Amino acid sequence: MFRSWTDQDDHYLTENLGSVLPVNWSSSLVFDHIPEYAAPANVYRTARSMGTDRSTTTTYYLTWSFPVDPNFLYLVRRMLSGGLEEEEFQREISKFGDRTFEIYIASLVADLRGDVINWTGGRGIPIYKDYAVDMFAPTSKKINLTVSLHTGPEQYSVYADALLNGVEVFKISSDNRNLAGHNPDPTRVPDPPQQPPERTSSSSGISKNVIAAIAAGSASGALVFRLLCFLTFWSRRSSKDSTYTDKTSLWGPLLADLCRPTKTQDSSLPADLCRRFSLAEIKAATNGFDEIFIIGVGGFGNVYKGCVEGGSTTVAIKRLNPGSQQGVREFMTEIEMLSQLRHLHLVSLIGYCNDGGEMTLVYDYMSHGTLRDHLYNTENPPLSWKQRLEICLGAPQGLQYLHMGTKHVIIHRDIKTTNILLDEKFEAKVSDFGLSKMRTSDTSHISTMVKGTFGYLDPEYFRFHQQIEKSDVYSFGVVLLEVLCARPPVNTNLETEEIGLAGWVQSCYQNGSLDQIIDPNLKAEIKPECLEKFAETAMSCLRDEGMKRPSMNDIVWSLEHALELPEGAVQQETIALEPTSAMDGRLQGAEDTKSLPDMESEEEVLIIL
Repeated sequence: MFRSWTDQDDHYLTENLGSVLPVNWSSSLVFDHIPEYAAPANVYRTARSMGTDRSTTTTYYLTWSFPVDPNFLYLVRRMLSGGLEEEEFQREISKFGDRTFEIYIASLVADLRGDVINWTGGRGIPIYKDYAVDMFAPTSKKINLTVSLHTGPEQYSVYADALLNGVEVFKISSDNRNLAGHNPDPTRVPDPPQQPPERTSSSSGISKNVIAAIAAGSASGALVFRLLCFLTFWSRRSSKDSTYTDKTSLWGPLLADLCRPTKTQDSSLPADLCRRFSLAEIKAATNGFDEIFIIGVGGFGNVYKGCVEGGSTTVAIKRLNPGSQQGVREFMTEIEMLSQLRHLHLVSLIGYCNDGGEMTLVYDYMSHGTLRDHLYNTENPPLSWKQRLEICLGAPQGLQYLHMGTKHVIIHRDIKTTNILLDEKFEAKVSDFGLSKMRTSDTSHISTMVKGTFGYLDPEYFRFHQQIEKSDVYSFGVVLLEVLCARPPVNTNLETEEIGLAGWVQSCYQNGSLDQIIDPNLKAEIKPECLEKFAETAMSCLRDEGMKRPSMNDIVWSLEHALELPEGAVQQETIALEPTSAMDGRLQGAEDTKSLPDMESEEEVLIIL
């Protein structure tokens, strides 16, 4: 098959976490679903596992990270086998629901309920799953394509484990049938230094990642880039076999370091993070900051609708007011945070301008404005219950990425309905990262002066001035109540007990009158069991003790269940995710997927476009 295979998976580990499974080299395989030549049998006899200790496995992601050329489509093939019949190890995992896990490709959700036994019908039956991801990035440098697994919630999986036997990454030719990567940006040759210059962290980080294999392709002569981590571990071999050393490799949290900053002492805004616009370009886009183009006003300043790239691209331009309370520090934070974050449910930063005394940020344009624009005090038609559920399901996925999908935990600190934007298809994008803070792995919280929006503030944070990820969870719980009741979090025109939305809804929930206070537009749409599930999720977010609140991942699972209730079970066929920028995607139907090369398989292809 003209392919190279390697067991050197340590080249692609993000951090040392995880464990491996013992191997029975003589065990038999039953190729009921795929041809035997799809991969060597030993690929399916070896595996890497997170283990079944839920207290450990729920705290990290099982992750590979591969350096690839940007702006190409890649097909990622995962090799899977649900354990071998002859093996005594993990014999308890033998039926549907025993081991359900989440699958992420390039930080995008590919499958939230992966179950190898369900896919194959039993142990020792190999299968593979294909995904395609468009790795767009505004850079010519290599970027990281990650393949990650995470355990499923306890209510959906008996054992807290995730399993992978191997992975291949195929590079697909571009529209002009070209597989060549971009040449790196030219750099000025510096004057000879007096002493050897120090190596920058960004360059050394890339050099440590070595591509496993580049193979010649098919009869058409197309080159195919193939990467495979062939995961092996064995403790004993007979004397006629080679001797191997036992390895214990652990996997780290999901990383999304597409564009790492290459700061120097002279640079406060690295040019390689995102595009830098000139003031002339910004003025041309907004007709000289014409007030007719203002689409929003916030603490930062006015937000304008504009056009760049000769009018072909509509954008939102946020202009810093000279007297803005957020100021320059928040301007810098927004650039440094958003330029390195790419996710389906985070707003995409296109660029910035810091020219002629003007500071502006340029974002993707969200044609339907903020979530609040569709809930109350508006002339917009009311959102349907299904639309609201889908929006509420999207936002926590973006927040989950901030909390668990980056090297360091990022706490948003200002979650509210005006910071959840809606694109042309009403898909939610979390925005406004000016108050966001990063928490390193050696700290448990962030100590800071109280900042945020009244009505959304975590009471625990308000009391102790210490923020954790669960502070964002509390704020999102208030958002859920706004969506359900269509009223602001604070309304001083109401009776005392009704002023604060959170306290009022909690009281109504406890006395069984919640159905009396929901948005009248929804009463004919919500089934009682769906309302109960949604309310239960919101109430859990508002618990007084932060550590007792659910994670964003738990919220996603719970709201998915609520979304299924009105319409019945969701039949998950082909999944397509279309990014607006690197590692950013959009869930859509199979009819939107791009055609892929014939892989000579009857397996379904899950597309990340």
